[in-house]
Formats: sequence, C-alpha cells, structure tokens
Amino acid sequence: MAEQTRVHVMRHGEVHNPEGILYGRLPGFRLSDKGKAQAAAVADRLADRDIVAVIASPLQRAQETAAFIAGKHDLPVDADPDLIESANFFQGRRVSPGDGAWRDPRVWWQLRNPFTPSWGEPYREIADRMATAADKARARGAGHEVVCVSHQLPVWTLRLHLTGKRLWHDPRRRECGLASVTTLVYDGDQLVDVEYFEPVVA
Repeated sequence: MAEQTRVHVMRHGEVHNPEGILYGRLPGFRLSDKGKAQAAAVADRLADRDIVAVIASPLQRAQETAAFIAGKHDLPVDADPDLIESANFFQGRRVSPGDGAWRDPRVWWQLRNPFTPSWGEPYREIADRMATAADKARARGAGHEVVCVSHQLPVWTLRLHLTGKRLWHDPRRRECGLASVTTLVYDGDQLVDVEYFEPVVA
C-alpha cells in the first residue's frame, strides 16, 4: 500500500462586509469576529494532525484564516496564487436580488451563458489551477498532511473536478460552508476519498 497523504482544502472564514459587496479579488477584506472564531475552531480541530505545510490564497481573508492553523503547528503561511478567488465581472458591486443589478441591460451580456460561466473565470480554468495547487500540496506533504486555504467557488469546483462531476452547478447547492474543510485523501498519487467537515461556532 502506498503512503497516505491528506490535503485539507479549506474555505476561509466569514468576512467583515457590512456593505454586502461582492468582493472577489479586491484587497482589504478581512475576517469578521465570527470568521476569526471559525478559523480558530478549525485550527483546534486540526491541532493534533501531522500537518507539515500551510498554504493560502494571497488574499487577506485566506491569509488570516491560514494563520490560525499555522500558529498551532509553528509553521509559516505560504502563498499560492493558484488558490486565489475566481475572477468575476460583478466584483465590487452589490448583486443582491433587490438591488436591480440583474435588470440593468448593460450587464446582460455577462449573464448570457451560465455553463462557462460568462460572468467570470471559466470553470475549467478554475479546476485546472486548483488541481495544480492540490498536486503541489500533495507532493510537498507526501506521507503527511497539508492545509490549503482558498475560496468557495474554487474549492467546490476542485471537488467537482476530482470526483468526475460536471463543473457547472447551482451555487445554492454547494457543500462548502464558511471555514469548511474538504479533505483529499491520497494513496501515493491516487485520490481514494474525499471528506468534509464544518466547524461548530455558536
């Protein structure tokens, strides 16, 4: 039996965003107090694991989340741009159903194809870069465990890709809550299982 490696692909904690902005890749969006508690809960859950590296998206919210876990293992937080949030045409806007953004004819062209999607980074490109990030993490932590902190759509797209499912999907059906952990279990370079958990924060 080949040696087992576990790559924990985590979504960052809740973000301080009182204006309800679709923040995407914008700088300056930090964890809320609840987000910090979520990250701390995951760090506690992983404290006794054989983690040899902590890697995160370069965005602030991911770096802050990763720091809680790295601190438990006396490790630095390394940045990997392959883990970054997906690009989105609506970044910086409020896009809740009641604000009228979807009724603006100037944005209709961006909404023409939900299967790509036409309003952002193609699912295939997200899947490819996230798979690259997971492969790098697996190689780096061979026989041990690595944590990668990313964002909801990239994490969910990676999971769909690795489990052989179609990449386009209903966002409301993503199993990828705030500060959730999707664990990729490998024997050698073969994926043998996918696990999932979320922290419990009152």
